[in-house]
Amino acid sequence: MEDFDWENYKKEAVEKLKKGGKLTGKDGVMAPLIKGLLEAALGGELEEQLKEDKKKGRKNRKNGKSRKQLKTEQGSIELETGRDRAGTFEPKIVEKRQT
Repeated sequence: MEDFDWENYKKEAVEKLKKGGKLTGKDGVMAPLIKGLLEAALGGELEEQLKEDKKKGRKNRKNGKSRKQLKTEQGSIELETGRDRAGTFEPKIVEKRQT
């Protein structure tokens, strides 16, 4: 999770909990952690597919990102998911059109 600031997250989480903040829910302490983990996993899946495509001689590359609303026990989370140029990327951890 290259963009996720772990140290800052830990500090903010502890402070939020000390002030009576919720652990779960939309504004809970766990929401940014879940978002970061899922986005990292989706990015890893895309990277693996691009490596496989390259091994098989297929030309494919990243082609921006799209947004996806995911409903969780922690509340609704907006994810940014990567796309590939060929349009063949089928994520497994959070599938297309899965909410």
